[in-house]
Amino acid sequence: MNKLQQFTHFVKDDHRYVFLGTSLIAMVGAWFSTQPRGPKSFLASAYAVEVAMYWFLMAWLAVSAVALVWKLTHWKTYEETAPFTKPLAKKVERVLSYVVVAITAILFVDRAVMGLSSTIDVALAQDKNPNDFLGSIIYMLDKAADIIAQGALITVELAVFGTLIAFFLAILLVFLRIQEIDRSDNDFVRFLKTFGCEFAKAYSTVVRGTPMMVQAMLIYFLGFNILRGTGMTVSEIGNVWSTFIAGLVTISLNSTAYMMEVLRGGIEAVDPGQNEAARSLGLTQWQAMIKVVFPQGVKNAIPALSNELVVNIKDSSVLSVIGVFDLMFATKTVVGIYFKQVELYVVAAAVYLCLTMVASWLLGKFAKRLSVEPASLSSVSDMNATVGTVAGTGSSEYSLDAKKREGHKHDIR
Repeated sequence: MNKLQQFTHFVKDDHRYVFLGTSLIAMVGAWFSTQPRGPKSFLASAYAVEVAMYWFLMAWLAVSAVALVWKLTHWKTYEETAPFTKPLAKKVERVLSYVVVAITAILFVDRAVMGLSSTIDVALAQDKNPNDFLGSIIYMLDKAADIIAQGALITVELAVFGTLIAFFLAILLVFLRIQEIDRSDNDFVRFLKTFGCEFAKAYSTVVRGTPMMVQAMLIYFLGFNILRGTGMTVSEIGNVWSTFIAGLVTISLNSTAYMMEVLRGGIEAVDPGQNEAARSLGLTQWQAMIKVVFPQGVKNAIPALSNELVVNIKDSSVLSVIGVFDLMFATKTVVGIYFKQVELYVVAAAVYLCLTMVASWLLGKFAKRLSVEPASLSSVSDMNATVGTVAGTGSSEYSLDAKKREGHKHDIR
């Protein structure tokens, strides 16, 4: 039984929630009824019907208030004494609650939907920007839809490609970060492992300790000055080192530090017995990490890794300081045309919200598909398959002790 079915079953079992829920709906419907009608209102010619609907909602609110008072004064004996708990009364109350919902829906369509349609028609017919808030938003969206759409597209491109590049860079750095020195390693290998680990630590500290806005400006102007030192002109530099490329590099390098730490946490959450079992079967540290530990660590880290894409969609807005034509830069451009700040920033916030909600939904579906049951490891050949755990649990079906117990039972048989 899903959550919606559980809630519906709970409401049906306790009819008091019929009054509680529908009284709130009735209040919304009564409020809509008091709002002025628009030019497209289909209830304008049915004034008597609307008055009847309004007083029906008010009557329902009165009955709900009586039921509430009765409950407060007869707290322990409500089910036995209240007239609202009789079988026939329950059926009538449920039917009337459906009528309340239907009336509220009709009033919502008449006032909100038809009113919005009228506002859109009026705003689009204007020769200049209207003064009302909603009409001004509609007018500017109609005139500057291409600019906003282009900025939103570039924001998505920066976030998606930046996150993908950062993921592969984070894999490289996390391997450097978690390397351990083996007894068989010579001095050169020991030096490389130590240097790689310290470099990954320093990179994470510096990147996570400085703002992305500062990083963007440093990366863009540093690259610009380097290319300028080669004798290239400004136009030639723009073809090679555009603001989009600089912004993509900034997001990629910034996300790499955070994703590296997320991957490291996911790997460290894997049962140590997995690595011990792989090494006991003859795999090297590198093979055990690649074929056994790392696949499970990535699965454990998927929720946090997915969240990095959502973060990048929002944080890409700081790249407008170096001239990246993202959603924020596009919004500022339209603001400069119409001198309407609040209206356009509300639009930008709504677009960012839609992008993040869609990204979260898609990533949630992706994470569920990867949350598979772990496969037990029984031989060296099975190392070629992904041995994983349920995302976020860190649980495991394979350990060295388990194999010993299985072998012991086999000997007894």
